[in-house]
Amino acid sequence: MSGGLDRLLEGRRLSPVQRRIAHYLREHLDEAIFLSSVELAERAGVSQPSVTRFAMALGFSGYLDLRHALRPLVVGGNGADGAEPGRPEPDRVLCDAVDGDIRDLTMIRDRLAGDGRAAGLAGSLRELGTALAASEPLPVLGLRVSSGLATTFAYYARRIHPDVRLLVHGGSELTEGLYAARRAGAGWLLAVILPRYPAEAVRALEQAKELGLNTAVITDRCDVPFPADVVMDAPVGERLVFDSHMAPMALTMVLVEAMADAAPLRTQARLDEYERMTDQTGVFHP
Repeated sequence: MSGGLDRLLEGRRLSPVQRRIAHYLREHLDEAIFLSSVELAERAGVSQPSVTRFAMALGFSGYLDLRHALRPLVVGGNGADGAEPGRPEPDRVLCDAVDGDIRDLTMIRDRLAGDGRAAGLAGSLRELGTALAASEPLPVLGLRVSSGLATTFAYYARRIHPDVRLLVHGGSELTEGLYAARRAGAGWLLAVILPRYPAEAVRALEQAKELGLNTAVITDRCDVPFPADVVMDAPVGERLVFDSHMAPMALTMVLVEAMADAAPLRTQARLDEYERMTDQTGVFHP
């Protein structure tokens, strides 16, 4: 049953509220096809207008049309997906989400091996790693949900790079950070911009270009609606209420590795110094 619903959802960019509705439908489709929009909203924990907007996001004129399209998936169905008819599957959404992350990670691995549409990803990562390693300082931008991944990148990059400047706050602080980095000699800006793309982050990219910085972006797809000199894309998982960033995280860590390989002597010296410091100060519990 859920297979037919998945086909309706395929390729749709849903809001977190709409994903809650989709999750409820996946788990209770046999019941949901008999519910009114008000009843479905109550069961899914959303508002009735959200149900209507969800149906329209799938290309239907309203909820009634969506319900008519869903009924054949249940009434007269043969349980082709192996599920016991009439029995909800509360764990399926979670398992499907993890399966989706595994597929995304496999796709990144295949691209690194030179397979698929983006043959040469490993070479592109090495080139970008070399450029970022040479940029002193190296500003790293990440706003809103992207701040976590940008912070992770900066945390590790600081172990091997002498001057990484993290920009995770907007407004005048962001502008000042870009200007200061450029005045200090920065040649590149690395930005993490994941959905939903913050308008302020896109403006910061434009501002960086005006300052003469090269720009590289870690994002979810290659055809992003904003300019960048280098785009490194890895899909986000969309099966849960909020996106999963497993594939972008893997891409981020591979990029840190490429930076380390670009300056091996500096990398080794800085890592040795870091280990001596942590041993002397007792940073980590033995």
